[in-house]
Amino acid sequence: MTTTELELTETEEKLANALFEAYKTKKPLKMDEWEDMVSDEDASYRVQRKLMELKNEELGGYKVSLTSKQTQDMFDSDEPLYGAQVKSHFVQSPVSLSLHSELMDPLAEVELVFKAKEKLLPTDSLEDLSNKTTVASGVEVPDSRFADWFPSLSKYMVMSDAAVGGYVVYGKEFDTNDFSLEDLEKVTTSLSHDGKEVATGASSEVLGNPLKSLQWLVKKLDQQGLTLDAGQRVSSGTFLLPPHLTKGEWKATFNEGFSDVNLSVK
Repeated sequence: MTTTELELTETEEKLANALFEAYKTKKPLKMDEWEDMVSDEDASYRVQRKLMELKNEELGGYKVSLTSKQTQDMFDSDEPLYGAQVKSHFVQSPVSLSLHSELMDPLAEVELVFKAKEKLLPTDSLEDLSNKTTVASGVEVPDSRFADWFPSLSKYMVMSDAAVGGYVVYGKEFDTNDFSLEDLEKVTTSLSHDGKEVATGASSEVLGNPLKSLQWLVKKLDQQGLTLDAGQRVSSGTFLLPPHLTKGEWKATFNEGFSDVNLSVK
């Protein structure tokens, strides 16, 4: 039986409703009041599914988290995890977001964002995925419904909270097969805030190649009776340890011909 076929326990239902209320009101939950509500992956993904149902918005795709050894160690995990994201929270650069009305406690991650041109299959090779997708530069804005969450929120709470999904800002889209697999392993970035560089990173941090992150997600969804369909996007994992997103002008620049991504935070 897949995760999607299992009914929620009363505790899981309570957590999903609390997360949705925090999502709506922007009033954060206290971690210590909820940490023990779920204690395994299946329960966490059930809560996430319920949270997405409550949002009552079209599914835009997914974000993949914990794609580096460093972030897996921080959250005591030995594999990535994913979060479903509503379509309205995938936005094209340049964009402006409000800390007051649209965000709670956000970070800034730099990623590659893939979009499926057709249904992706668990049997797809990296080359198949390259032929079936587009790719864009991106800045993902993780944001949790828990106060003071990073980096102390438990892995299962991260999963329950849709992998602390906030917004995904993406740049110009290219056919992924415009790039070789080796090109996608060599993408580097510089993230700046108000003109000052705050972090640098590389795509090799994302399981060695961001397409491997996409491949992991497609297989994981299949195990749960889910599919990644045409038009859906995937923010594939951060190149760098994310700083807190604060007011001002944020810009991520890339090599390999990828466009800049610009985000203004009010």
